[in-house]
Amino acid sequence: MEESTRKKSLDSNYTEIDLGEVLKIFKQSKLRIISIVVLFSVLALIYSLFLPNIYQSKALLSPVGEETGGINNAFQNYGGIASLAGISLLGQSSDKNYIKALDKLVSLSFFSDHILPNIFLPDLMAVRSWDPYTNEIFYDEKIYNKQSQKWVRDFEYPRNQIPSAQESFEVFIERHLEIDEDDDTGFITISIKHHSPLVAKEWTELIVSELNYFFRVKDKAEAQAAIDYLNLQIALTSFAEIKEVIAQLMQQKTQQLTLIEVSDYYVFEYIDPPALMEEKYEPNRFLIFFLGTVLGLILGMFNALFRYYVMGKKSK
Repeated sequence: MEESTRKKSLDSNYTEIDLGEVLKIFKQSKLRIISIVVLFSVLALIYSLFLPNIYQSKALLSPVGEETGGINNAFQNYGGIASLAGISLLGQSSDKNYIKALDKLVSLSFFSDHILPNIFLPDLMAVRSWDPYTNEIFYDEKIYNKQSQKWVRDFEYPRNQIPSAQESFEVFIERHLEIDEDDDTGFITISIKHHSPLVAKEWTELIVSELNYFFRVKDKAEAQAAIDYLNLQIALTSFAEIKEVIAQLMQQKTQQLTLIEVSDYYVFEYIDPPALMEEKYEPNRFLIFFLGTVLGLILGMFNALFRYYVMGKKSK
């Protein structure tokens, strides 16, 4: 028992001696540690100052209600009767357009067909900075020459001189686009980050507009195809009951077409439209400076211990 107590006491004294020795080492090397901390702090500050400001424009969206719910219900009610005559009715899918829209938004096809043709590609692939006083965007001269309006970047296979749709899509998804869905409210937030707050706002508006346009055109074509199909079936059947059902379905499909035509916000409507932001979103220069200072302190202390224990033993 006494031996165990004595061992604990020795271990305690050894720990105290070690801590005291470490503090003594830090005190002796304080000038070196301070120098390293100052060096890293200055480097972090300079680095943060060279980082361009990034602005983020957000659109808070609400999925548009199922305006065609009554039509879909009618299809379900009459589907059994129509099937007796061998009629396969369209438009019975229960999928919501806004769910499809979120998946469509992050697809290469949507970017290639609806985003890429409506943006200035150098704003995506060659932007370097933005001047808030002149509203001018500056480009990396090693990538894009603004005066000659030509791409001058070095490239290797599979890349091309002019960035392809696939390469541009990767940059757009990874660096610029953010999507967030609130599980409680069902609201969707679509945001774009860019050096220029004007470009960020324009691209956010473009996304919402093109998503609404894509699904409005898609549903319009499907509704018109359904009407054409029903017109064909009503001419082929001789059953009065089936003709009555088809006539009602055609009427409701016609109403659906009308709703599609008059609705600008077909999939999403704005709760809060994107704004031209005045305050930057990133970088957090104070955080970069703080992390640089902490890193310098850690490296300074490690350097002091290394010189004392490792270099000191070699000198002995």
